[in-house]
Amino acid sequence: MSVTFELNAELRSGSGTGASRRLRRDEKVPAVLYGAEKEPVRVALDHNTVLHSLENEAFYSHILTVKFDGREEKVVLKDLQRHPSKPRVMHMDFQRVSDATKIRMQVPLHFVGEDKAPGVKQSGGTVAHLMNNVEVICLAKNLPEFIEADLSELETGVPLRLSELTLPEGVQVAALLQGAEHDLSIAVINKARGAEEEEALVAGESEVEGEGEGA
Repeated sequence: MSVTFELNAELRSGSGTGASRRLRRDEKVPAVLYGAEKEPVRVALDHNTVLHSLENEAFYSHILTVKFDGREEKVVLKDLQRHPSKPRVMHMDFQRVSDATKIRMQVPLHFVGEDKAPGVKQSGGTVAHLMNNVEVICLAKNLPEFIEADLSELETGVPLRLSELTLPEGVQVAALLQGAEHDLSIAVINKARGAEEEEALVAGESEVEGEGEGA
């Protein structure tokens, strides 16, 4: 079931470090809404609500609704500043979107089929995730909550690449638009440690035998 996010906000008139500090003392998060050829709007959000929302992975790749001053805006989260040592959100930037807005967003990868992969099931290898997110380009209406990465046919030592992802309609991987050299690996199944040691031992014995034959 798809998740929806609504944030109630209030307009803020002040700007600068002092105004932001006062908002944070009142458990508010200063934020800015921009884009769609409109003037930026400064708002304040409830900190606890924001912190709770950020615990949900989908919040980072969803169309959000921000309500303030009797109206609402459809936005995506574009920037987030956290305190370096405390569990506090310092500032947020939101980009306005519509169904016709083309956006670039980081979308989480969901890995499936690991237990069925030949490299795991038959060879006893271990899966290494080389990426957790992928940047996509699409219309806002086509923004996926996540992209599934199927590892069920993956052999040991053969990586799954960006070009092998099954993408929803209208969604492109940003890196692939830059050329084939950007077709990066997403995941790979590494050989079991015992298997690597056994191969190294066999290789060593073969070298010794070869040297003996040459003598």
